[in-house]
Amino acid sequence: MAAETLKTVSGESIHGPLLITPQIFGDRRGYFFESWNERRFRAELVASGCSADEVQALRFRQDNHSRSSRGVLRGLHFQLPPEPQGKLVRCSFGSIFDVAVDLRLHSSTYGQWVGATLSADNHQQLWVPVGFAHGFLTLSEVAEVQYKASGFWNRECERSLRWDDPALAIQWPLEQLSGAAPSLAEKDAEAPKLAVLEAANEVFA
Repeated sequence: MAAETLKTVSGESIHGPLLITPQIFGDRRGYFFESWNERRFRAELVASGCSADEVQALRFRQDNHSRSSRGVLRGLHFQLPPEPQGKLVRCSFGSIFDVAVDLRLHSSTYGQWVGATLSADNHQQLWVPVGFAHGFLTLSEVAEVQYKASGFWNRECERSLRWDDPALAIQWPLEQLSGAAPSLAEKDAEAPKLAVLEAANEVFA
């Protein structure tokens, strides 16, 4: 397993999210890789600058699995305390463009984003820690996304952030949809912009 810090489109590193690439063992019969190894994952978090106490406290509470057709955009989602969620995301079938947005109010990269293409071919995973909103755009005809969450789903804590907020300027690869508009759930289509969430104190202090 190897992990790397992602950079914004302006070249600035964002502390927290990690793009994880597993070691693949393959031959003519197929391949094998570890999709989850707690010891190695914790070691990568420490190496990235997370405190030992932070890493020790991290526990995954549930695993989620979604299936989406081409053009489906899910997000941007996050949960506020007392049930915040960190997410370890992978695409086990097809491909997606996965995004994390920094919602830590006092972070030097507040409101900035990083993204990566996750696919069944590259086997990469994106770690989206607490303090970030998460979303993805389905690029293949069908994609199956699985992720581990560090908090239980909680309707009272769940929030959505507008996917096309100009203040975020996320460069979604919409050109790969051949002119079609993204397909959104009603709650995502009506999600507030970052300035509205900030005014309501619905970001991370």
